[in-house]
Amino acid sequence: MEAGKKYDIRPIAPSEIRRIEAGNLNYGSDMTLENNPYEVDIGWLVDLDKKADFIGRQALKRIKKEGVRRKLVGLEIQGPPIHAWATEFWDVKNRGKKIGHLTALTYSPRLEKNLAYAWVPIGLAKLGTELAVATPSGDRPAKVVKKPFVDPKKNLPKS
Repeated sequence: MEAGKKYDIRPIAPSEIRRIEAGNLNYGSDMTLENNPYEVDIGWLVDLDKKADFIGRQALKRIKKEGVRRKLVGLEIQGPPIHAWATEFWDVKNRGKKIGHLTALTYSPRLEKNLAYAWVPIGLAKLGTELAVATPSGDRPAKVVKKPFVDPKKNLPKS
């Protein structure tokens, strides 16, 4: 802290780039109380067979059985680096029609790709689905890809 004082350096939030690359979600932007664990791929954290009852158990059983209507997916956005934060949830499109929105966006120097999370209807959540993202400079092609974008076994923090 002392070494950075003359530069006004201070602690802030975690690295947005590493957060997105690693598949870590941010409450308030990527998910809220409006979402359920199955929509954001954390259904494995729900133990519907535990003895103790809990609020939402019946609803979660129903959702698991019926499936979800939308999903938070990973996107790779084509084109040159986007060095902007999507402070507004940019539209995601399919054939020119808005079908969802981004929740997070970064350019990954490690992967040399634009990475994003986006809410899309379940019918468009399949890996490889081609979509578009409405950026301030125009629509960009994008593709649904697997999350996390890097380090699925979480080895980086161990190194």
